Amino acid sequence: MCYNNTMIIMGLDPGTARVGWGVIAETPAGPKAIAYGMIVTKKEKPDDERLVDIHQATTRLLTKYKPDNVAIESLFFATNATTAMSVGQARGVLLLTCSLKKITTFSYSPLEVKRCITGDGKADKKQVQYMVTRQLHLTKTPEPDDVADALAIALTHAFSYRMKQKLV
Repeated sequence: MCYNNTMIIMGLDPGTARVGWGVIAETPAGPKAIAYGMIVTKKEKPDDERLVDIHQATTRLLTKYKPDNVAIESLFFATNATTAMSVGQARGVLLLTCSLKKITTFSYSPLEVKRCITGDGKADKKQVQYMVTRQLHLTKTPEPDDVADALAIALTHAFSYRMKQKLV
């Protein structure tokens, strides 16, 4: 639900070691960054405990920022099956956490995000970081790239939402 023509969107870039997150406000004047950062889990912990840490940290963020929608990067087929499995587990935890908080989620592929943010589905990380910095009028580039990716995912949802509103 949007209040005062402003929608709060959280973007999440899933991973087991690091989850990038970014919260933006989609306003009539355009998107504005509210907050962003990273959830980091300790590599010496077993996977199940890391997933619990991701759930707890995400719950705190959702409670604090109260997003109207959450946009999460969808999985793509990587050459490393182990990495794909762990990212899939983290993504599942993020989806479950949002569902438990009754927040609607939207998924965007890396290709969709790159195409939306830079105009090129094959853009590299630096191009995405540059465009996120420009589109959100930030004075400093969000780093590491997991954080910039989370903001890019949130922006992708904001732009998609805006386009749907124009079609109605």
